[in-house]
Amino acid sequence: MQQSHKEATESTLNKIYEETDYLEINTGGKTIHAKRIPGRWRTIKWWTSAVWLIFFLGPYLRWNGRQAVLLDIPNRQFHIFSATVLPQDFWMLSLVLLFFAILLAIATTLAGRVYCGFFCFQTVWTDVFTWLEEKLEGPPQKRRQLDQAPWDAHKLRVKTIKHLIWIGIGLLTGISFAAWFTDAYQLWVDLFTLKAHPAAWATIALFTAGTYFLAGFLREQACFWLCPYARIQSAMVDKHTIIPTYDFKRGEPRGRLKKGEEKSKYGDCIDCKQCVAVCPTGIDIRHGLQEGCIMCALCIDACDQVMDKIHRPRGLIRYASLDEMEGGEVLPLYKRTRVWVYSAIMLLALAGIGWGLSSLNAIQLAVIHERQPLFVLESDGSIQNRYTLKVLNKTMDDLKVKVTVSGPPGARLHGIDKPFTAHHSHTTPITIYVRIPRRELQAESVPIRFRVESLEKPELTAERESVFLGPGG
Repeated sequence: MQQSHKEATESTLNKIYEETDYLEINTGGKTIHAKRIPGRWRTIKWWTSAVWLIFFLGPYLRWNGRQAVLLDIPNRQFHIFSATVLPQDFWMLSLVLLFFAILLAIATTLAGRVYCGFFCFQTVWTDVFTWLEEKLEGPPQKRRQLDQAPWDAHKLRVKTIKHLIWIGIGLLTGISFAAWFTDAYQLWVDLFTLKAHPAAWATIALFTAGTYFLAGFLREQACFWLCPYARIQSAMVDKHTIIPTYDFKRGEPRGRLKKGEEKSKYGDCIDCKQCVAVCPTGIDIRHGLQEGCIMCALCIDACDQVMDKIHRPRGLIRYASLDEMEGGEVLPLYKRTRVWVYSAIMLLALAGIGWGLSSLNAIQLAVIHERQPLFVLESDGSIQNRYTLKVLNKTMDDLKVKVTVSGPPGARLHGIDKPFTAHHSHTTPITIYVRIPRRELQAESVPIRFRVESLEKPELTAERESVFLGPGG
């Protein structure tokens, strides 16, 4: 009996493998109209998609009288709340990119393409576009019938409204993107008065067209053919990764369930194809992991609802690892070396970003010791060195600053009799001289420290150490 069951299972498995070899992948020849059903994963998907509200609303948040996050490329400075990041601080950008790249790798290692299914802008915008399409044109079957129907007043009206809304969403996407790089409120004024910069118009037009085409027409084809992530995921997914999986042992052999019939000779899968009907990329999860699977888990909602109706346990399709499906030992997280390595790199990047932001000052000072000549012997017997001070003012206002020096006894500043103006968002250079009595110099090189301080805001200071050179003691 057991041998017979084993042979039947192997026969079914071989049939599945044969079907897999001839899987039909939609190459854009037809439009996929996925069925929408409520469920736990659909609700989670909507909540995670809501993260993109930050993209639309973020530019309008104000902080200390200006835009909270402003990526001011023309002036080469990024304002992030109280911090201002200038070109010399862009090393932190590398750490930010590294952090998110490793975060994506960790997420893929743990749960596959969850970013694609729940956070990717292409997935989210396509979901919104198709939701609007369903509200206007009806469920999948009606949408297919409308696509095939001849053009008449009804079809023209519905299609026109749909495409105008799509274009409106694309336009709002473009304006929202541009708003991160200029004052958001002024951008709207410039747009309505037709005074916006040509770069703003070009950016908005590009994002409007891109959003309209990618989310409205290309849809899942972008995931199939344009996104490189679908190809590289295999390097990060292993047998321990938790992904939406069809329980083959429990579901096979498949068979239609008839009313009043005992289902003992079949598995729990009744071949209703609801998992295929709800899939936004049109794949069949029962054929195993495929590059078209964005792991949105909507097939789990569909299958669970069917299992409830036929009084079978949920979980025929569920998040599970290959280890679990094969009945092997599920490897604990703390034993997964790859996760620990990824986590260590991510934490180091995060620590670097934190240190960089904490060390950003509103004023920065650079000191350059002039080499020609190294020092000058004055008539009163003192030694003079010349320096160029470069004061970087990262604030949005001009500041009056004063310079002081500390070092060997008797050190005095010359060439700067009063405070000078450090212009906002720029580096202001100034040449000064320092004189020290020769008797106070005990070596050819002694340390000396410069300090600049804002008169209006005494808390804004910067210090830099340099050297004072002389003939020695």
